[in-house]
Amino acid sequence: MSIQSLRLPKLVESDPRGTVLRQSLIEHAQPIRAGSEISVAVAQFDGLESALQSAHRAGRVVRGLETAERSLATEERGLRLVNHSSGVKRGDRVSRLLLLTDDGSDGFYRQVENLLRRHGPRVLAIRLNVDAAGLGAPLFGAGRTTRLLLIQHKEAVVAVLLGVAKQFGSM
Repeated sequence: MSIQSLRLPKLVESDPRGTVLRQSLIEHAQPIRAGSEISVAVAQFDGLESALQSAHRAGRVVRGLETAERSLATEERGLRLVNHSSGVKRGDRVSRLLLLTDDGSDGFYRQVENLLRRHGPRVLAIRLNVDAAGLGAPLFGAGRTTRLLLIQHKEAVVAVLLGVAKQFGSM
């Protein structure tokens, strides 16, 4: 999926900030790693802690690349079954959000790139200007690190995306 063809959740698109957010995500996109044709939006971490903590308390946060891969694969199987049994293909709209740190290795970003290729338009990735310790500590405690969070469930995804929209409004 190209970031230009991005279809945000309906709740974001209907929000007054939705159009500006979509345009800002496109304008602030960079290749996920050198030589990649996959781009991800780059945003500030500051101002997202509250939305992330709320999502974590609600059980909507998956920590780490491997766990996120398993979760998305399970969801993909379920979606295929529902699509097959209903005869209706679900839309290509963002329903999951990957938040990445900016201190990962090339191999880490290559794995994320493969994940984005596989799960296409339903997963949006944003690279935050934070390291693994800075992303992990607010959710999991001091000294706990993570390079990737998967935000699940539309309300949590919408809350985080609207948190990102606030910062783009002031950038």
